[in-house]
Amino acid sequence: MDYQTLGKSILEKVGGEKNISALNHCATRLRFNLNDDSIPVDAEVKAIPGVMGVVKKGGQYQVVIGSDVANVYKAINGMTNIQDGSGGEGPKEKKKILDVVIDTMSGIFTPILPAITAAGMIKAVLALLVAFKLVSNETTVYQVLNFMADAAFYFLPILLASSAAKKFKCNPYLAMMLGGILLHPTLISMVAQSQETGEAIKFGFLTITNASYSSSVLPIILIVWFMSYVEPIADKISPKPVKFFTKPLITIFVTGLVGLIVIGPIGYIISNYVADGVNALNTYCSWLVPVLVGTLTPLLVMTGTHYGLVPIGINNRMMMGYDTLIYPGMLASNVAQGGAALAVSIKSKKTDVKSLASSAGITAVCGITEPALYGVNLRFKTPLYASMIAGGIGGLFMGIFGVKNFSGGSPGFLTLPSYIGDDTLTSFYFACIGAVISVVLAFVITLVIFKDEEETTREEKDDSAASEKKSVQGKEIEIFSPIKGEAVELSEVDDPTFAEEILGKGAAIIPSEGKVSAPFDGTVISVFDTKHAIALQSADGLELLIHIGLDTVKLNGKHYDAKVSNGDKIKKGQELIVFDMDKIKKEGYDIVTPVVVTNPDDYSDFDTVKGSLSIGDSFIKVK
Repeated sequence: MDYQTLGKSILEKVGGEKNISALNHCATRLRFNLNDDSIPVDAEVKAIPGVMGVVKKGGQYQVVIGSDVANVYKAINGMTNIQDGSGGEGPKEKKKILDVVIDTMSGIFTPILPAITAAGMIKAVLALLVAFKLVSNETTVYQVLNFMADAAFYFLPILLASSAAKKFKCNPYLAMMLGGILLHPTLISMVAQSQETGEAIKFGFLTITNASYSSSVLPIILIVWFMSYVEPIADKISPKPVKFFTKPLITIFVTGLVGLIVIGPIGYIISNYVADGVNALNTYCSWLVPVLVGTLTPLLVMTGTHYGLVPIGINNRMMMGYDTLIYPGMLASNVAQGGAALAVSIKSKKTDVKSLASSAGITAVCGITEPALYGVNLRFKTPLYASMIAGGIGGLFMGIFGVKNFSGGSPGFLTLPSYIGDDTLTSFYFACIGAVISVVLAFVITLVIFKDEEETTREEKDDSAASEKKSVQGKEIEIFSPIKGEAVELSEVDDPTFAEEILGKGAAIIPSEGKVSAPFDGTVISVFDTKHAIALQSADGLELLIHIGLDTVKLNGKHYDAKVSNGDKIKKGQELIVFDMDKIKKEGYDIVTPVVVTNPDDYSDFDTVKGSLSIGDSFIKVK
């Protein structure tokens, strides 16, 4: 399924981004809050390939997708700036502190990477021009290019203030003003004078630390984070007639002073500690971190945690003038992935694989690895292993020789000039050697261990699928009642998604007892976060969805208690979910529970029992 195309089509049919006030999703549906519900034409939305149906309920325009809903949701989010509520089936999972920190830092740094990359590339070109004596560092050409590149680094606090404000959901212009406060020429002059004379900078009886914030990273992020708490308070206490004036006044006055006196110095001190830690690593174990980064970067990219390393590299360059930990290791990893992909393009006999691997390999050695990682290396596994081994060895080489990166950029062959600095080409030479070691090793190892994936012909696949389907259809499978209550037809359920059998065929039960038990031996495919629904698979391959109540996703798990987890093996009659019927009904929800076979095309006959049922009674038979 092409999620981008499907998402774009749905977005157009519901009236575009301007008609959407909020968007989230549950187990199977995109749930739109629309500004104008009359814009979408239901028949046109239903006609989109990939859309199973449309439901209008609870003030929401619900587009039924099925199990791929999360991917479609992600695609729509990627092409819009819609501010949604939950973004999922229920309350967001509580993240670990480390996950929150990495997510926050990546969200702040990712938007400013183009500016940092541009500055780094200008620095790299300038270093080449000077190294080959094409430009002297005393000429105005050098000076102009140099200050152009330095601008992104010097004014980094202002860039970070803007992206941090978006991450922390506060006013970006007030945040940039705070960045400007840290970089104001008067403050810089006062700090320089204080450092020279030893006389403290005073604001009344309070002392302003004589720290320099140009090119700093952490202070402004902490200050904007603090501002995100001050601004709502300023909004709350400001009288409505003069709020336009008093809200920004209070926000900047409080945040600016606290930033200069408390938060900024704390961030400055932490940054210095990080720099000291880097120096210690370089002194006692310079090779360790580049080895780990060179080896593990593909896994970090797969989980998105590689963005958490970028701020460390930037902070190192800002505090010490160079980075020996992050960028050298990433350089080794990126070109190694390119080398592995290029080896696949040579060894594979399949035209489509050769074409993909060659283009992805070239892109990877230039610094962008996702096409090689997801399209080739991860797909075939052995190239991934080869690139991790080669990346680790390349990182070890650059760590031993203390390779320094001076200006960043996307780690690859194109940014090798960013290793020119300190009036020497030593780091540049060793970076080139390390990169060549990584790409050659990955290439050779992949050539040795890679084998084309064995694929059956289309005819064999079709015959196999037909045979399997015939085998399944010829066997009767019995689904026993998972709930005690009254069995009714799906057509009686007050929800078109179930009543029209959009999600599958089956029946429904009006519970008389708040307990769901396993209707067969099998496996738990998924227990939804809100615990109001559970997907199961029998030992025979039948897939079943038990949905406890209608629209109960809105309860966010309240009144439900799941006794099993995703992937658990289950036995017929085993307790799966306990729920409080009375409290759910008191909240205003219908507790009728649809039980549907979600792969109905695999079966030709469905026979359902109606009337009173106990747990374990024969309920649905398919053949």
